[in-house]
Amino acid sequence: MPKDFLNQKIVTSSCEETQKLGKRFARFLKPGDVVALFGPLGSGKTCLIQGICKGLGVKKNVTSPCFVIINEYYGKLKIYHFDLFRLEKKEELENLGYEEYFFGEGVCLVEWAEKAEKLLPKDRIDINLKILSEKKREIKIKKIEDK
Repeated sequence: MPKDFLNQKIVTSSCEETQKLGKRFARFLKPGDVVALFGPLGSGKTCLIQGICKGLGVKKNVTSPCFVIINEYYGKLKIYHFDLFRLEKKEELENLGYEEYFFGEGVCLVEWAEKAEKLLPKDRIDINLKILSEKKREIKIKKIEDK
């Protein structure tokens, strides 16, 4: 992952800019990567994921899987898009067999990752999104490694 992405505060001014950032970021993802997205409602998590999916060659319309918890997409890599907003207990994720996804060969994109933080792999990429104004978002990308 290049230094211009890691530990930098990147400010975007629209959903389109956030998607462009996601598209650029996608070039550095590889099989087995888990990307955990943290941020309040409306902070741009889905916009960023739409850009990541586009950057990985997904042609299908990407939306949050609010009612099913996970959507699968196919592009250059297999993509598992989790939305944990409605998750009430970690057992729900355990019942889905989350390990097969988190420790598999696809790329996992996890919205509302704070709801499953104890289940996330120690090696992952965390993205924190913060609302600065109606249109501006601050995005910070950090590589987490098990040492």
